[in-house]
Amino acid sequence: MNWQFAAAVTAVPTESTQQALGYPSLFLLVLIGALVPVVPTGALVSSAAVVAFHQTAPFALALVFVTASLAAFCGDAALYWLGRRGMRSRNGSRWLEAIRSRAPEERLTQAQEKLADHGTTVLVLSRLVPAGRIPVMLACLMARWPLRRFVRGNFPACLAWALAYQLIGILGGSLFPEPWEGVVAAIALTVAVSVLPSLWRRVRGTRPA
Repeated sequence: MNWQFAAAVTAVPTESTQQALGYPSLFLLVLIGALVPVVPTGALVSSAAVVAFHQTAPFALALVFVTASLAAFCGDAALYWLGRRGMRSRNGSRWLEAIRSRAPEERLTQAQEKLADHGTTVLVLSRLVPAGRIPVMLACLMARWPLRRFVRGNFPACLAWALAYQLIGILGGSLFPEPWEGVVAAIALTVAVSVLPSLWRRVRGTRPA
């Protein structure tokens, strides 16, 4: 009985410590990933959702959702603000050049056309489509959207993005009893979601006429 009580007592700080370190780390990494689009933020959110799924805290999943969506929103707003500063500057800026380097001409043209036809709705879709965020953001910059208009349209986009990747994590967590197994499954699903569309476009592009 004593060892069971001791195990129960020591298990509580472990989970609370994970939460105390996990949510700030998740916020910081997603924020950095929004500013520097090389961090796999979708996989981070899915992995955090797996861990939260296996925790006993009643609001763990809700906190992952709020943390991820808020970090993505702040990162996008900061990157757009830096991009606007680069657009107004005579010599541009390294942030604007970074955005342009990740927006191929073909994708940028498509983003501009869709933005002209559908407005802020395109922002929501751009967050859900792999590699779609940066071309649409550059299209908004070239259309001279004010920061307030971009932020208003990007808010539901970040909510939808966080929800989508959290659902992937919940799926991975529900399939396996151990959290690490769910994390591996969630990362695999996230990579598949990110890679398969580009592979499909390449296959279609290399098909003989």
